[in-house]
Amino acid sequence: MKIKAAKVIVTCPGRNFVTLKIMTDQGVYGIGDGTLNGREKSVVSYLEEHVIPCLIGMDPRRIEDIWQYLYRGAYWRRGPVTMRAIAAVDMALWDIKAKMAGMPLYDLLGGKSRDRVMVYGHANGTDIAETVDAVGHYIDLGYKAIRAQTGVPGIKDAYGVGRGKLYYEPADAALPSVTGWDTRKALNYVPKLFEELRKTYGFDHHLLHDGHHRYTPQEAANLGKMLEPYQLFWLEDCTPAENQEAFRLVRQHTVTPLAVGEIFNTIWDAKDLIQNQLIDYIRATVVGAGGLTHLRRIADLASLYQVRTGCHGATDLSPVTMGCALHFDTWVPNFGIQEYMRHTEETDAVFPHDYRFEDGHLICGETPGHGVDIDEDLAAKYPYKPAYLPVARLEDGTMWNW
Repeated sequence: MKIKAAKVIVTCPGRNFVTLKIMTDQGVYGIGDGTLNGREKSVVSYLEEHVIPCLIGMDPRRIEDIWQYLYRGAYWRRGPVTMRAIAAVDMALWDIKAKMAGMPLYDLLGGKSRDRVMVYGHANGTDIAETVDAVGHYIDLGYKAIRAQTGVPGIKDAYGVGRGKLYYEPADAALPSVTGWDTRKALNYVPKLFEELRKTYGFDHHLLHDGHHRYTPQEAANLGKMLEPYQLFWLEDCTPAENQEAFRLVRQHTVTPLAVGEIFNTIWDAKDLIQNQLIDYIRATVVGAGGLTHLRRIADLASLYQVRTGCHGATDLSPVTMGCALHFDTWVPNFGIQEYMRHTEETDAVFPHDYRFEDGHLICGETPGHGVDIDEDLAAKYPYKPAYLPVARLEDGTMWNW
């Protein structure tokens, strides 16, 4: 069995997606996601110029060997572009292998550890009252877990406040838009949101919050401490994780569970955080962390230290990644939760899939492979459209972490 051809498909049914399709000499094909939000064309070039020529003639069943070839063989290891290109190949190969075996991907990984995957949705509002109402809407839809973000008085375009109630796409302009930030204002306002949420809805639902790298370790520790009475499921990305030691200070001062990792590329980004039990949830993704082959290693390391998975699942990941993630989530023993931002109807049409939402959970289907396909004719109707994530500046103009 040989790989006879591969191609990259770029489409923008509301936002940009990069999809790799690998074809074999036996007529079986697989697809993988290589989307890098705001930097999509870099992965396209990497795949077309440096990966696809190497794949032709290889045996697609040798998933591990091909992964090592692309990771070790390139010499220039890691990084968001390289690892997304590897992930696209890896997803497509697992798709092919599961199709050849005639089984859904979770069976090939080792079978089900659970029947369904708990997900959380994104509730947001311009102020506390509007966010409280938005959380109630998600509860009415059956969600058991909801992330809550609110606008903050005096902060321009606070993070996490979208333009719609169910769909939130932060990549909003051909060049980066400028948002504001003021830590003191946020620290004085965010705890009031969760106080009101618990007063309104009680403690039967999981609540989550994303700091999005905005706080210093001391500020993050302060926020975590103030949020303790409201028993959050987690506080996400409370401080930048490039210096993993930063989480030690946060951990010393709060028992609010901590989650991080959506921008991680390899196990090395998470190793110290996991081994020192400085986090409770690891949020690395199938597409960001080099595919299923590598994400399994991260999850296995995490399981030794009672750290659970909580994969990033925003709309910058195509339904291909979501399909793979759900098979991974269904299998992985130390599963925690899965983020779920709904794709648009146009995206769902371009990427037909067999997973479904039911009672606050996603359930992967039984189709052989990862259960997601691409309608190439429909994809061609949505050409690439440049879109960048915003940047953030403090009130004095200083560049900050968006």
